[in-house]
Amino acid sequence: MSTSRADPLTALGAEVADCTICPRLVAWRKDVAAVPPTRFRGHDYWARGVPGFGDDDPWMIIVGLAPAAHGANRTGRMFTGDRSADFLVAALHRAGLASQPTSDSRDDGLSLIGCRMTAVVRCAPPDNRPTPDERDRCTPFLAREIQLCPNATVVLALGAFAWNGVLRVLGSPRPKPRFGHGAEAHVAGRLLLGTYHPSQQNTFTGRLTPDMLDAVLQRARTIKTA
Repeated sequence: MSTSRADPLTALGAEVADCTICPRLVAWRKDVAAVPPTRFRGHDYWARGVPGFGDDDPWMIIVGLAPAAHGANRTGRMFTGDRSADFLVAALHRAGLASQPTSDSRDDGLSLIGCRMTAVVRCAPPDNRPTPDERDRCTPFLAREIQLCPNATVVLALGAFAWNGVLRVLGSPRPKPRFGHGAEAHVAGRLLLGTYHPSQQNTFTGRLTPDMLDAVLQRARTIKTA
C-alpha cells in the first residue's frame, strides 16, 4: 500500500462522509436510519456519505449508482450488507479480486485485491433515483477518486447510470459510447467496461447471471494483462 496515495484517498473519503450539500439526500438518509425495517432494528446506521472502498492503488475501479438505503447507507461501506453486495463480492472473490465471498459489515475482514468500489452518488437516494442536480453535485468526488488512482486502466460501470457518470467525468468521445452488458469504450486512456447492475431486479430475473458477471470480470483481467 502506498502511503502517499492512500492519504489523499482517505482525506477524500472524509470529505464524502461529511458532505451535506444535497438537502433532500441528507434528510432521506437520516429518515431511513430513524425508521429501519424490522430486520435492521437496533442497527447503528452510518447515514452519511459513503466513501470508496478497496485497494489504494487499483488497476480497476468499479462504479455503481449510489449506496443502498439499507446496504451501504447502513453499514458505511460500498456494496456491503445487501443482496447487490452479495452478488458482486461473490463474483469478485471468484475472480481473485476479493479476500472473501461476502460483504456484510465494515469490520468483516473483507479486502479487495487490485480493485476499488465507488459510486457516482454517495448518499442513498429515494427510490434509487438521484436528481440531475444531485448527480452533478456529487460527480466531482468521483472525478477526484479516479484521478487519485492513475494505474486504474479499467473502469467497470455497473449499469447505465454509472456508465454515463463515468463518461461525464472522463469526457465522452463522439459519438457517445452506448451502454450495454459487455460494452467497451476507450476513454481518456482508460478502458470503460459495462455490465448490468447487480440489483435484485436484474439478478432475480436472470437478466444478470453469475456467469455473465464472471465473463466481464475475466475480460477486465485480460485487458490488465494485455
